[in-house]
Amino acid sequence: MLILLLGFGAPYGGLIDVPISFFLKNKLHLDASHIAWFRLGAGIPLYLSFVCGLVRDSWSPFGMRDRGYMVLFGAATSALFVLFAFAPFTEAMLLVAVIALTVAFLFVSSAQNGLMAQVGQQHVMSGQVSTVFNVVASLPTLGALALGGLLSDQLEGRNGPVAERILFLTGAAVMAAIALYGLLRPKSVYDNLHQEVGPRANVFSDLRRLFSYWPVYPALLIWALWQFAPGAQTPLQFYLQNTLHSSDAEWGYWNAIFVASFIPTFLLYGWLSQRYPLRPLLWWGCVVAVPQMVPLLFIKTAAGALLAAIPIGLMGGVCSAAYTDLLIRSCPRGLQGTVLMASIGLYWISSRFGDILGTNLYDHFHNFTVCVIAITAVYASILLVLLVVPKRLTFTADGEAPEGGFATQ
Repeated sequence: MLILLLGFGAPYGGLIDVPISFFLKNKLHLDASHIAWFRLGAGIPLYLSFVCGLVRDSWSPFGMRDRGYMVLFGAATSALFVLFAFAPFTEAMLLVAVIALTVAFLFVSSAQNGLMAQVGQQHVMSGQVSTVFNVVASLPTLGALALGGLLSDQLEGRNGPVAERILFLTGAAVMAAIALYGLLRPKSVYDNLHQEVGPRANVFSDLRRLFSYWPVYPALLIWALWQFAPGAQTPLQFYLQNTLHSSDAEWGYWNAIFVASFIPTFLLYGWLSQRYPLRPLLWWGCVVAVPQMVPLLFIKTAAGALLAAIPIGLMGGVCSAAYTDLLIRSCPRGLQGTVLMASIGLYWISSRFGDILGTNLYDHFHNFTVCVIAITAVYASILLVLLVVPKRLTFTADGEAPEGGFATQ
């Protein structure tokens, strides 16, 4: 339930982000490059996500630990949604709103991500936790993308301020539900872990310990390369809409089908992770995912694009779950929130700059094929990084902890 609510409430997620992208394109009349730069600026808090994770690992609001983050920052994010619902409808105000909402929301996200990593490590089931998280997180994502596209179509006939107000008040209701969820205290979520007392003395010693912990670097680099994908966002949207003449709703459907198609191979990974060590799953998952975007070279219609989203999603499920599994195993003791939030920061840095590069390639060559070639080359480079992943973290399956546990610090 927590993951579902967070998926719908994220100010940078499908339910909110998709309509905002169409506000920028259709009501404020920004071009592709301008929208890409807007997203780059709006993502500034996301690039620094690890700060929220570091706070989560060292501070307990009201003595309630992760519940405190749900209550305090869930309510704060809801209040901010209400405030900005009645703010002027301009590009600058939209930028300020997304930045402020993201800052508040990331503290809620840090609690959820820290919980996830601790469950995976303490119960020696990082592969199954990765599967459950990826599957459940996909449900609100695909729902939000589909609803976000429909909401954009429904709001198209309204003026900008009214459309913005409806959208932000919807976000406020979701975040209020998250604050209530924290107050209810489901024991299965918050009381399922033992307190980890690491060898840290303060935030600076935590940072030194994190930066000196070698296993985390390959895991984060692989994650960053996987998210880079130059051309899979703004250029693809403009290609589908301007060249293949798809509607706003069809763009939302494409993303929803793409996300939904990951789920079968996420589930396959959950089964495989209990029977095979992580290392071969990383390698074979990556090999299958390298040509993931190639089906886009063969689409000629909007309907064809919707069909192509199915194999594209299926090809990425195993490797994506394996990369999450590796991230969980690579967390130093007591710094799970910091590492998982750092991965969120890298996700957005990589995806935003990948979007900028892809947009420049698309504008320069006026051909989406160039973007597909660039994405394939980036994914192939992950194979080189896999060579330096510590074998100690990857030679066991779920239920088989390496000697001394996953974290050595």
